[in-house]
Amino acid sequence: MNILVTGGAGYIGSHVVKMLGEQTSHNITIIDNLTTGFSESVLTGELLVADLADTVMVEQIFKKKKFDAVIHFAANIRVDESVIKPMKYYSNNTANAISLVDMCVKYDVSKFIFSSTAAVYGDPEHIPVAEDEPKKPLSPYGMSKLMVERVLEDTAYAEKSFRCCVLRYFNVAGSDGSLKIGQRTPNATHLIKVACQAALGKRGSVAVFGTDYNTPDGTGVRDYIHVDDLSSAHLAALDYLRDNESNVFNCGYGRGYSVMEVIETVKRVSGVDFKVLEQGRRAGDSAKVVADNSKILNMSSWRPQYDNLEYICGTAFEWEKKMKSGLV
Repeated sequence: MNILVTGGAGYIGSHVVKMLGEQTSHNITIIDNLTTGFSESVLTGELLVADLADTVMVEQIFKKKKFDAVIHFAANIRVDESVIKPMKYYSNNTANAISLVDMCVKYDVSKFIFSSTAAVYGDPEHIPVAEDEPKKPLSPYGMSKLMVERVLEDTAYAEKSFRCCVLRYFNVAGSDGSLKIGQRTPNATHLIKVACQAALGKRGSVAVFGTDYNTPDGTGVRDYIHVDDLSSAHLAALDYLRDNESNVFNCGYGRGYSVMEVIETVKRVSGVDFKVLEQGRRAGDSAKVVADNSKILNMSSWRPQYDNLEYICGTAFEWEKKMKSGLV
């Protein structure tokens, strides 16, 4: 299959590219503007440094490559930043995605996998949250993704040859088990990465945003999924679209851990008791979001292998150690 991966030099995208590269039947092209991605993370395929906003260049790539499938990651992902800079998110996440979908229709791309988010649910009424839960994003980030979901739904209805899978990510963490790639982003806000950096002395402390939520210990609860399991869900989605119509799937394990439980796990795997600071809630954060993953388990070939918080934190910590030592 001739596959385009946008944002394939980023954290999740590079893991999916690596996994696709292990299947010799695929010819992989990666588009990334490298503003948040890293060329060193691309272990296979052809990396083209380009921006999706440059529709002339993107169209030239489509004309030349004749793609069978597109996996779309390229987006800004910080909830807190989206509240302050909403137009950045609607321009990059929404407008650029719409242009990409339009290009896919124009050049007869039949399969589209979209990197969406559990942020589309906002503060869900039911836990675990199923795909048909009302969508009430609390941030421009969540809304920017939900708008693209609607564009894909309408496009798939209008263009019968175009099929898509929307994958709603929960909290992604960890590193490729071989430690060849991982989360490189400087100043990252992902809790597990931040905690691992604190354990290694790269940060002075870890901030806990909100300790008065209606949860067992007062801190937010999230469903954490290992990046390799999330990556394999993309391959399962490609396989699904071979014989099925468009669909939406949650990508999580169906269990939640609080911020403090995650911090204690990182302390345990690292053997370091780092400093934790309690702060007020952040705009756009919800109290508890845990996936109902029964749909993807029942309707696709996806079977998670790394549903273990200690393993997730352990691979993240080992990757941070490798980064600190300068080996990557």
